[in-house]
Amino acid sequence: MKDDPDLSLEVVILLVLAIFMLLFGFLLFKIQAGALPYNPDSTYGLFLVIVSFQVVTLGKSPFGDLRRSWLLIVIGTCAAILGMTACFIPGSVEGVVRISVGLILLGGGLSLLMQLLTSRQRARLWMRVGGILRQLTAACAFVYALTTILGAITLFPAIATGRQTAVLLVLYGAGFAYLSWCIWKTGRSYPLEAHTRESERPDPARWFGVFREASLPLSVAILILLGILLTLLGLLLFPVNLGLLAFSPDGQLGLLLTVMAIQMMSLGDTPLGQLRRSWSLIVVGLAFAALGVVSSVVPGLLTGVIQIFVGLLNVIGGGASLIQRYLPMRHPGGTPSTTPVGVPSGVRKMAVTQSALNCVAIAFGISMLVPDLIPALLVAGVLVVNGLLLFRLASVLNTQIRPT
Repeated sequence: MKDDPDLSLEVVILLVLAIFMLLFGFLLFKIQAGALPYNPDSTYGLFLVIVSFQVVTLGKSPFGDLRRSWLLIVIGTCAAILGMTACFIPGSVEGVVRISVGLILLGGGLSLLMQLLTSRQRARLWMRVGGILRQLTAACAFVYALTTILGAITLFPAIATGRQTAVLLVLYGAGFAYLSWCIWKTGRSYPLEAHTRESERPDPARWFGVFREASLPLSVAILILLGILLTLLGLLLFPVNLGLLAFSPDGQLGLLLTVMAIQMMSLGDTPLGQLRRSWSLIVVGLAFAALGVVSSVVPGLLTGVIQIFVGLLNVIGGGASLIQRYLPMRHPGGTPSTTPVGVPSGVRKMAVTQSALNCVAIAFGISMLVPDLIPALLVAGVLVVNGLLLFRLASVLNTQIRPT
């Protein structure tokens, strides 16, 4: 079997949503029975952040494929900030985030279902072709229908019991898993279709300002979202540490692990460095996502374990990256290399930024492992610096990737 999974970001996000819905459904049985606590704010918030990843990185809104314009990216970023705030600060945006998720599910499900059934290029054509496209049609219809139903339940919880909702969530998760497989299989069977859709996009010259097509590479988009996450977390921790706001460490850890999972499966970016994307790495990424979902839905269940886990990842990953970066600068005999080497300024800036990020990651990891060692306000400052450094790295990387 080919070891390279060749999973697109769309498939990765669908797999994360599958894990989210399956675990949420199974946990909801226990929650309804009173055996487990429940954090609805971070649950809704985590879902909103996952959806915003799809919007910002792919231009795929819950209501259908749209042009990946700067306006769409701004809307997706605002949705991500709302979701992150719900994860970090319980009760702060409770009504807003629930209604937002309900409207996204209900409106998006209806919109996507109507597009599937009425478009000549979708259900009608796919059913005639048969094979994997027929399965893709069934998977889409199933997921879109359940999306609509769960949107209505989110907006009007009284229309279904907790057990009925749990069953629907488990079916929803299975539907996402099946849909992700269908899309992956379709991409391998019809590799030219994506290129054809790309060539049929409207001419960017026809648009201007915030409506212009956004040229934002995947790696840069993810770095920006991660930078927003850490900067917002750091800023919120200042009033939290002053006793002005409540805080959910489980929502924080769950969100961090889920974002790590998306990075890992889509780019091969892990806390321990860049790795080759393989099926083994996908399995590890799904395990990260599962831990993140459980932490977000059920407060207190995995807090200590995940805190130590995240701390170790940051300390080991930051230290290993520094060693790999600077150890080769010395000869095997232990003396520094004196051979003059011309290093482009862009590469130099990236190395300095990455080194600073590694140092900040180590500091954050130590604060996770030994909470009382570093003052809480200093940890907040460290997170803000970490976020700003990620913005800096995204800027440098975007300059390097952008064609001249």
